[in-house]
Amino acid sequence: MTTLCEIGQTVVRIPRIGFGSTGIGNIPQIYGYEVDENRAHETIRAILARPDGFIDTARGYALGRSEERIGSVIRELGGWPKGRVLSTKVDRDMETNVFDAAQARRSFEQSLKALEVDRVDILHLHDPEYAGDVTEITRSGGALDELFKIKEEGLATAVGLAGGQLDVLMPMLRERDFDVVMTHNRHTLVNMNAAPLIELANSKDVTVLNAAPYAGGILARGSAIHHFYVYQPATEETLAPVRAVEEICARYDVPLGALALQFSMRDAKIASTVCGVTWPQHVRQTLEWADWDIPRAVWSELAELGQSDADPEAV
Repeated sequence: MTTLCEIGQTVVRIPRIGFGSTGIGNIPQIYGYEVDENRAHETIRAILARPDGFIDTARGYALGRSEERIGSVIRELGGWPKGRVLSTKVDRDMETNVFDAAQARRSFEQSLKALEVDRVDILHLHDPEYAGDVTEITRSGGALDELFKIKEEGLATAVGLAGGQLDVLMPMLRERDFDVVMTHNRHTLVNMNAAPLIELANSKDVTVLNAAPYAGGILARGSAIHHFYVYQPATEETLAPVRAVEEICARYDVPLGALALQFSMRDAKIASTVCGVTWPQHVRQTLEWADWDIPRAVWSELAELGQSDADPEAV
């Protein structure tokens, strides 16, 4: 688990597993449960206690609360601990959906203040598909130009693109020289919508991060407990493929979460898998799942099931 991968042509080195922080901001409407401040802080401490701790956040997560909670722990530790990797994202204005250069800079400055740091290792442009006008991002002098300017200023070592919808992301990935790209919920046990994006990134030597391998939690907690799929209430249609995978896991006594995590980790096209955690014990459990001995027969049966290539957020 100590294997590190360099991002693009930068000096940033990331472990095979990173930890996402959406849930630690407390968003019960999309996760189905509360996360109080103490629990969030304990979870962040558990991530940063690891010498290769890699934490990914965003300005827009819980309207800034996730970054604020991370910042509280950074302050407690006396600054960002050496050797760890900090990744955040610039976001649109959540009220107006404006995503121009000024908003990108404003979002980044708010992140630095909340996180109590003066720079970050990785900075993504986040969810461009939700911008009110995508041309605000792509035009000369737009948000993308501002992202690369931030890198030139030495405030971010690597810059990337993080989002979901392929029709928006792929033209940007083709046209700009990102160091890294992050996809979420689209390379899982039940969905491979991100395959074209991952292939394009690999062809350009852009490092790929696969986030949300548990599809918002259901592929870790199981359909009997977790009733959301990709942050939406699960329907019988979306539950059917999940239950088919659960049946395989039950036959071979393999944790669903272990299979979901290793499905991402065993793909050579993916440098690091970013898993959302909301309990300190989730950090330990993730590492245990990464080393779980999964019989070959499980992979064979999973291959027979196949995965959808539809957009999971369009369900």
